[in-house]
Amino acid sequence: MTATADAEAAANELMPLAEYLGSVLRRLRALPPLDLDLTQAHGNVLAADVIAPHPFPAFDQAAIDGYAARWEDLAGAGRLGTHPAFGQFDNPTRGVRLNVVGDLGAASWRPVRLTSGTCFSVAAGAPLPLGADVVVPVHWTDQGMAAVEILHAPKRGSGVRRAGEELAVGQVLATAGSYVTPPLVATFAAAGIGHVLVRPSPRVVVVATGDELVDVGRPSQPGQVVDANSHALTAAAVEAGALAYRIGICDDDPEGLRGLLEDQTLRADLIITTGGTGTGPGDMLRRVLSRPGTGRGIVEFTDVALCPGTVLGFGTVGGEEVPVVCLPGEPGAALIGFEVLARPAIQLLAGAEPVFRPSVKAHLLETISSPGGLREFRPAHIAERRGGGYTVQPLAGGPYTLSGLAEANGLLVLGERVTTAAAGSTVDVLLLDRRR
Repeated sequence: MTATADAEAAANELMPLAEYLGSVLRRLRALPPLDLDLTQAHGNVLAADVIAPHPFPAFDQAAIDGYAARWEDLAGAGRLGTHPAFGQFDNPTRGVRLNVVGDLGAASWRPVRLTSGTCFSVAAGAPLPLGADVVVPVHWTDQGMAAVEILHAPKRGSGVRRAGEELAVGQVLATAGSYVTPPLVATFAAAGIGHVLVRPSPRVVVVATGDELVDVGRPSQPGQVVDANSHALTAAAVEAGALAYRIGICDDDPEGLRGLLEDQTLRADLIITTGGTGTGPGDMLRRVLSRPGTGRGIVEFTDVALCPGTVLGFGTVGGEEVPVVCLPGEPGAALIGFEVLARPAIQLLAGAEPVFRPSVKAHLLETISSPGGLREFRPAHIAERRGGGYTVQPLAGGPYTLSGLAEANGLLVLGERVTTAAAGSTVDVLLLDRRR
């Protein structure tokens, strides 16, 4: 049997990624909802539809500074005309003179009524006088105070905002599963909503394991590796909307590892570990978590048809059965594993929909090979084409190169049956949507 055949036979024994993700995500539930003040709710996910209890605007109001009048009183005013060669021009007709019977500001609250031949000077946001159906811009008048000459007549309804014109009572302002954004906060407040029901941001604890690890800032010696993973995964969890806490490095001491993880269940909705997922002599995490213990839960480690990092772990720890995701120790594989498994788990706990990043079809610019039987996620740069659609350029070094991941704004996805993707072919790309 050839080496290629051996590789394909081994890949056939792995669990398909889609099947694995389905089995994991079915075991998770969104966190219980909380009623939060608007400002506190920003960044969280709505747990229920939000319905407008009041209209916005709450009353008829002036949309601009000007003069509130009755449109029929302006019948004799000039009309603005247009000509393809000369643009907008004034028709030589006389203006209309109205008596200005008062001034209305945004804080005016006494109801007033217009009579024939009169108008009110109004500021933008001021309540509209009863009977008014147009606001004439200041620059279309002689800006008189006791009386004003209207030089041009706008269309009926111009310069006016009617009650409920933007938001009607009973209108669905946002649906469950939507993130509370600053514009939504403004929309809710304008409709008279001070609190909303949201899912809390998941509390995520990140732990790196391994005797070989040393903290950032110390040069690594032979047999030592700088811990990049716990920093990167904590940042990734924050980017995904979690409240993330980096615990740092835990040595390969069984009792110490078990005690640390159980202690963290008191403040975590999800624990992410990195390292120790293999079957080697130093992979203590797998040995500790894959053994059932009284009230400690159990983690299952699965060989998944994924490249990079075929081994992923998922289960629960502690008496509260807090979910735990175990990612590989190689930095590139850990970050890809986060995108594939941990990020969807965080989104699901937060109640977000959908839980996966968006993807697009793109035109591949370079021929690449991929390991058969594995679903590969490769860092890439995606760009929009002038005529529409996208192009995607694989980044040098593949998924194991941190510099490639740092430059990537997408992950090129090659399916299990793909061994070669030719330049010019259409491929799937997961959009990372990094802030740059």
